[in-house]
Amino acid sequence: MPGGAAGHPARYALFYGALFLTLGIYVPFWPLWLTGRELSPEQIGLVLALTAWLRVPGNPLLALIADRRGSTRGVLLVLAVAGFTGFFAFTLVRGVWPILTISLIAATALHALVPLAESQTMVAARRGGLDYGRVRLWGSLAFIAGTVGAGRLLSGRDPELVLILVLGALATIVIAAAVLPDVRRPTHPHLFRGLGMLLSQRRFVLFFGAATLLQSSHAVYYAFSAVYWSAAGHSEVVIGGLWAEGVVAEIALFAFGTPLLARTGPVGLMILAGAAGLVRWSVLGTTTWLPALALAQILHAATFAAAHLGAMHFIARHAPPGVSATVQAVYAALAGGLATGFFFLVGGSLYQALAGGAFYVMSATSAAGLILALALLAHLRRLDVR
Repeated sequence: MPGGAAGHPARYALFYGALFLTLGIYVPFWPLWLTGRELSPEQIGLVLALTAWLRVPGNPLLALIADRRGSTRGVLLVLAVAGFTGFFAFTLVRGVWPILTISLIAATALHALVPLAESQTMVAARRGGLDYGRVRLWGSLAFIAGTVGAGRLLSGRDPELVLILVLGALATIVIAAAVLPDVRRPTHPHLFRGLGMLLSQRRFVLFFGAATLLQSSHAVYYAFSAVYWSAAGHSEVVIGGLWAEGVVAEIALFAFGTPLLARTGPVGLMILAGAAGLVRWSVLGTTTWLPALALAQILHAATFAAAHLGAMHFIARHAPPGVSATVQAVYAALAGGLATGFFFLVGGSLYQALAGGAFYVMSATSAAGLILALALLAHLRRLDVR
């Protein structure tokens, strides 16, 4: 571990800040940019779905490279440069098929940064140099800055500005990746065989099922909340504020969730996320009344942050270090790729037909995740492990 690389929390905070500043602009407002490029809701759903599905093979493949190398910094830097280059290419094209083609590279590179960064950070956290939640919260703070700042800058302006803002934020990721510590970890002598045996265990089957459903229940929110709320008469400033409020709640859980984690365990946090999703998505499907939306957004602390914190610590406790990056990537590929891509694709048609009623499908998805999380807890209790 060169240079005491497990420490340096400021460098990790810088990287998370740069990464989630970009996502804070991209996630809520990219559908508006696509709308400005005259894509229909179905075409937006197709673009988001296919780019999400490409993460299914892409994320694990990149993580396997990192696990083979025993280090992730070099892979992170290459992906950061690829992401910037890909998004710059959007300035040169119009039309759904060119946009889709570039998205398959640009969005894949951007989203692949997340599981690889999580893996490196959790390795450092296990070695005692970092508190994961308190490093990760800087990403959430940056997400707020990106969402609120972009909302204000976009108010009354051409949606084309979204791309310019994303490019500026991506440039900061390249810089932050270059100064990350080079965390070395042991390599697994039989990586593919060990990974296959691990992923066939019932605890991981139940975990991946629950985590995938809990995270993919956000698909309609991610893809169409800005469009839906804008159609209901809310300004970009209000929309950015609603997104920011959810992330403030997320930050609070990341900052102060360690005692809750110690009390409930990782799976207990996932159970909390499923129950909260039943409430949150039902409210969003029922009304666009601003006070109700503001109250529902507080539940982002549970539906996203609790589920994510639980998943990260479950992987840290149950996956050997030599395959941790790949397990993280499988989780990200399933939760952020396969299932979320499916709901992006279906969500376009659902939103076209039902508008806000599409959120009720997300409520049912949370319920299914809750059931699997309860089954996982029962299984772990039979094994007498947490």
